[in-house]
Amino acid sequence: MRARTTFLLPLALAALVATACGESGSSGTGGGDEGDSTQASGEACAPVAGDQLVVLEDDKQLQNADNIIPAVNADAAAANPALLETLNAVSEVLTTDDLIEMNAAVDVERQPAEDVASAYVEEQDLGSGVSGGSGAVVVGAADFTESQVLANVYADVLTAAGFDASVQTVGNRELYLPALQRGEIQAFPEYLATLTEFIEGNEDTEVASGDVDETVQALTPLAEGYGLVVGEPAEAADQNAFAVTQEFADELGVSTLSELADACGDGSLSLGGPGECPTRAACQPGLEDTYGLEFDSFQEYDAGGPLTKAAIQQGEVSIGLVFSSDGALAQG
Repeated sequence: MRARTTFLLPLALAALVATACGESGSSGTGGGDEGDSTQASGEACAPVAGDQLVVLEDDKQLQNADNIIPAVNADAAAANPALLETLNAVSEVLTTDDLIEMNAAVDVERQPAEDVASAYVEEQDLGSGVSGGSGAVVVGAADFTESQVLANVYADVLTAAGFDASVQTVGNRELYLPALQRGEIQAFPEYLATLTEFIEGNEDTEVASGDVDETVQALTPLAEGYGLVVGEPAEAADQNAFAVTQEFADELGVSTLSELADACGDGSLSLGGPGECPTRAACQPGLEDTYGLEFDSFQEYDAGGPLTKAAIQQGEVSIGLVFSSDGALAQG
């Protein structure tokens, strides 16, 4: 799990908790027994086992836009405009596929995060065209792979721009945002929608959405009131997503959730995810209301973790909740 908020856990807890909500294959709300869960209504969208997972595009923006965005201490940004300008140069090139490949390099290939970041900066030629930096800058990182890699990417590019940049692991959002606010760290690779909701702080309202521009507009004054400024969001996003096997996608000819709904009108889909999925607006109810998907069953596993991914790959469920930048999505 990554140290950022998803709809599956409270903001303060999603940072560091890997939730295991049930044993693989156990029946959850809306489900039947594993043996007949894909037989009740038809066979068109029954699970298809396979090694390669692929995310179906959320083409109707069910999920909030959790794009990577630089968050910078306001005083530090004012003192040297090159700080935010340099980090925006990273946002210009960073894609979700880049995140997947870098996460896989660390989590699967066991390369050090620092080396992966350095190789990415060199590959993208991010050290060219940045300048104007001076003085010490501390880039904060949470204690999970993606944050560590991105913090090192930020630090390497800032160093190329002339800053004396270093990385400091600070922990979860409840610790690092106050440190960023106080200027103990000067920059942090953040998640757009999650940061917006965290600073806004009212659990009864939601100001973030699936629209990147609208969410940036909501975040900007909130960040300023907190003593921060934010840069440009990257195309890269790490958010809740729904994956199938490549074999399943190829068999049906689908790449989006809308196409899945069109192909699966017989109600033979089975869904895998954490125990709260059947009651969370951005999980099963959202898939049903936004896309018109119909499910024969729900199987309870973990929140985007190894149990859910294994269940999809082993053909226990047709589709399951993952994270969009998971290294397990790297193409083999």
